[in-house]
Amino acid sequence: MDDPPRTRKYPLLESLLEQKGLSLKGTYTVRDVAAIFGVSVRSIQVRVKTGQLRARDLPGHARFLSEDIEAFLQDSSRKFGGDI
Repeated sequence: MDDPPRTRKYPLLESLLEQKGLSLKGTYTVRDVAAIFGVSVRSIQVRVKTGQLRARDLPGHARFLSEDIEAFLQDSSRKFGGDI
């Protein structure tokens, strides 16, 4: 008997992590998130400062939860005009 397909809790994040060969974690550092998106740490810091990406103020440093990154991915779709 085959097992039913696993429902992904964070489908966009999990898909992106699979493409990068990374695994889902409980929390992510700014450096982790920069690596996931292939951008600089500064770029992530700017997104946090402008409110585009939510960071949690956990002991030590800012951390990101999977749900924060998933929400950023869901909100990041661009709306294109015209016929594409």
